[in-house]
Amino acid sequence: MKTQRAFTLVEVLVALIIVALGMGAALKALTSAADNTARLREKTFAAWVAFNQLATERLGTGLATTATKEGEVEFADSRWHWQQTIEDMQVPGLKRITVRVRHSDQADRPGGPKRTVAPDDWLATVIGFRGDSLQFPQSELPGWDDAGGGQQQPTPGQPSTPTTTPPPFQPPVQPSTPTPAT
Repeated sequence: MKTQRAFTLVEVLVALIIVALGMGAALKALTSAADNTARLREKTFAAWVAFNQLATERLGTGLATTATKEGEVEFADSRWHWQQTIEDMQVPGLKRITVRVRHSDQADRPGGPKRTVAPDDWLATVIGFRGDSLQFPQSELPGWDDAGGGQQQPTPGQPSTPTTTPPPFQPPVQPSTPTPAT
């Protein structure tokens, strides 16, 4: 007669421990992925709030003064706090607009308790620019695009010599060739 070989109690317990550890690792990975998805959703909504505020500032009349403004807005079933900073740039008439967004202090997550948000817990930062003119004044152009009425601006230290504007480009005329009759 043949004897039957079976698993011992120790082997079964070791196998259960290995399966339990594997299931725990899989559950942790799924939880982490769900948390990352929720965090990315919040960051996306915060970026949309910032882009909306930037667009509102750009569409305003007149060039804004250098200042910092704050406000709150309701968006995507959440309350958002935004902070907008307008700074002068080195180019005259150009402003840098920085908008930062976070959850409002009174905000609560759907289905969760109210929470306090740290003042530096910004979810999104958007930077844009706004100028007061569409074109440089003619006096500030260095002669790159015929700003001097056909005259090239003199280079410092070089004598100015008048130049003429070349005639406009005309494509060559192609002689027409008759097609042979068949």
